[in-house]
Amino acid sequence: MDNWTEFSLALAAFFVLHAVPVRPAVKSDIVGRFGARTFSIAYSIVSVLALTWLIVSAGRAPYVEIWQPAAWQSAVTLAAMLLACIVFAFSVGRPNPFSFGGSGNSFFDPTRAGIVRVHRHPMLLTLLLWSGSHALPNGNLAHLVMFGIFAAFTLVGMRLIDRRRKREIGQARYQELLADMRRASLAESFRAQSLLVRLCAAFALFAILLVLHPALIGVSPLAAIL
Repeated sequence: MDNWTEFSLALAAFFVLHAVPVRPAVKSDIVGRFGARTFSIAYSIVSVLALTWLIVSAGRAPYVEIWQPAAWQSAVTLAAMLLACIVFAFSVGRPNPFSFGGSGNSFFDPTRAGIVRVHRHPMLLTLLLWSGSHALPNGNLAHLVMFGIFAAFTLVGMRLIDRRRKREIGQARYQELLADMRRASLAESFRAQSLLVRLCAAFALFAILLVLHPALIGVSPLAAIL
């Protein structure tokens, strides 16, 4: 198997995995057979394996340079990834009726929305920051295709989730929640949000990613700027 074939197969497998099993009819059938917990665990494991295969196959694909790497590109990526870690840390365990990944959505208080006040889809924003920023220092065809598709996927996903949530919540209730959330100031929205704990978690996650990146990906994020 040549490396372009492997990359194409990995890319197709990843997006089929994220398009077919999560369709309501397919997911309900699987959950009915094996249970929601089993589905969640199995789907998470397979998703991580598929993502790993995709990233590895992109690195093995023939190198076709689109632009040359530069130190400033890596610096932008590091800054964007720190922001992504902060957004992620402020998203975990937070109610969010506007997007996926919310926890305890029935307890959502639009006047204490936290990160949701800044962006309705913080988890997808995290993925967008990761994919968009990593395209900069990886100016070769395979990586640009991979990261570009991820970025497009998140942008389209935001629109699709907006439509779904409006149907599920109801247009009137959706707009009411949105209006109440926007009326609250940022300071009010982040009140009682465990700011220090979440910031520390964000910086810890960023440090862990820096340490693990050379072992998992084979390249140090700091190499180009040091």
